Order: sequence, then C-alpha cells, then structure tokens
Amino acid sequence: MTTVPAATTVLLDVDTGIDDALALFTAALSNQIDLVGCTVVWGNVDVEQGARNTSEVLQLAGHGDVPIAIGAAGPRNGLPAVFSPEVHGEDGLGGCADTAHVPTLASESAVELLLRLSHEHAGALEIVAVGPLTNLAAALDADPTLPERIRQVTIMGGAALAPGNVSETAEANIWHDPEAAQVVFDAPWELTMVGLDVTMTSLITDEHRARLAAGGAIGRFSDRILDYYLAYYEGFSGERASGNHDALALAVATGLVKTTLSPLVDVHVNCSDGEARGRTVTTLEGAWGQWPEQPGARHRVVMEVEPGFEERMIDLLASA
Repeated sequence: MTTVPAATTVLLDVDTGIDDALALFTAALSNQIDLVGCTVVWGNVDVEQGARNTSEVLQLAGHGDVPIAIGAAGPRNGLPAVFSPEVHGEDGLGGCADTAHVPTLASESAVELLLRLSHEHAGALEIVAVGPLTNLAAALDADPTLPERIRQVTIMGGAALAPGNVSETAEANIWHDPEAAQVVFDAPWELTMVGLDVTMTSLITDEHRARLAAGGAIGRFSDRILDYYLAYYEGFSGERASGNHDALALAVATGLVKTTLSPLVDVHVNCSDGEARGRTVTTLEGAWGQWPEQPGARHRVVMEVEPGFEERMIDLLASA
C-alpha cells in the first residue's frame, strides 16, 4: 500500500498582489497543502485592498472558508506606507479585481489569528510570509513564545548575492520594513529565506499565460492578471518574463519543490537610513556553492531549486 504524505499545515501571510494570488491559488488547489489561515499585511497595496483581493482569490478557488485577518497597515517605525501600483496595478490585481466583491473577513486581528492557529496546530504550523514582515514581528511582540510552536518560517524576501529590485541591494519585502524583518530573523525559530537569488530563476512567461488562458476560470483569471505583471517586467528588464516569487517560497516550504543548494548561514538586515537600507547581509563567501554551514546559524538561504516547479504550478492552475 502506498502511503500518501500528510498535507503541510500552512498559514500564509500575504500582501495580495499578482504573485501572491498565484501562491494563494497554489495553496488552495494543492492536495499537499492544508491552508488554515491567511493574515494580510500592507505592501503591494493597502491592507484593506489586500484583504479584499485575498478573499476574492480564495473564493474563486473554492476556499472561501479559510479565515482571513487584517494586520499591519504600515511599517513598524510608523512612517507612511509605500505601495507598488506600477507593478501590481492600483487594485493589486492588474486592474482585474472585482469591485463588487464583498470580502469575508475574520473578526480577529492578524496577530490574534496567527497566535490562535499556533496553539491549535502547535509543532505543525508552517508560516509562509510573502510580504513585509510587520505582522510576524508584531506577533513576536505579543507572544515571544511563538517560535516554540512553529515548525518553520519561510519568507519570500531578501537577496544574498543577487541585486535588489527596489535598490541596488534591497528586495522589496525587506526594504518595506527592515526593522520588522530584523525582529523576525532574530527570533529563535528555523527560518528559510527564499529571495531573488532563486525566485528570479523560476520564470513565468507568455507561453505560460497561453496555457492558463486555455484552462478553467482560475487559469483565465491568472492569465488576465499576469498580462499586467509581465508588462511591468518588460519595462523593467526588457523581457516579458516575471519571477515566480511568492509561489516558489510556498513550494519550498511545503515540499512542492526540492532545494538543491540552501546553506545554513547567518543573515542580518541593514536597518540604516543609507543607500543599503533593507539589504539582507549573509555570511556567504567564496566560490559559488562552496559555503560551509555556519555553526549555530538558523537561517537557511535558498540559492537553487530543482527545475520545473513553474510548469507544474501552471498545470495545476490551468486544470482547476
């Protein structure tokens, strides 16, 4: 008899723009993932729009019963929030959000939901954070024992050796709230960083869009939002190909893709007010891949994964 592996219990912390939507669809549709909650943070859009987008996407995927809780509306230091309409559109979904959609939201705050689920699924809960880390830092403030109940934290954020996407050295999710990121990196839990070094090697293209467009309702919706996303990337890099950022972090966390190079090192966040603000500084030194694991380190930095995840993800979404 073949034993079916148990689904991974996941809480997704999102700032739902276009790549978050792909991660949400993947989490909702994969039989290897048990999505037990979503917490929403500001980032790609304001937190209320992010919550509406999260609700719309999950309802489209037939998972409208997943609790969605609103979290931080701005960074930890109290400065004004900065959003990314040029990347995701004013509505976060490339102009495709349903303005008539009425979201179904939890009465709990993001911190309250996260802490409750950490008790209900103690030792089994995987936190996958694909936006600024403000919610996670706030949860640690509220309950410093949280890491004792979390199986692992995986973040989409940072860049070890790759250039940044909002400055020469900083990736957007970390740059949005470096102080919160440092709190999360300092916490005593196992943390996996899935940053630009690897997410920019898992590309979504117009060929993928064509396959989605020929699929069902989820595929057609994904095709429409990706048109906006790829247009931004074309202006940014000259190619209609986007990194599969958030879904890849989810895949790493849940075993949908295997890592082939992910050293255990120390990571620190530059929280200065200088040009390097938001940079994730790692202890990776020497020739590519020849990085000894650092004694006592708790940060696994993913640098390479096996190929093919984006193909399997497109098939999953197109066939729904």
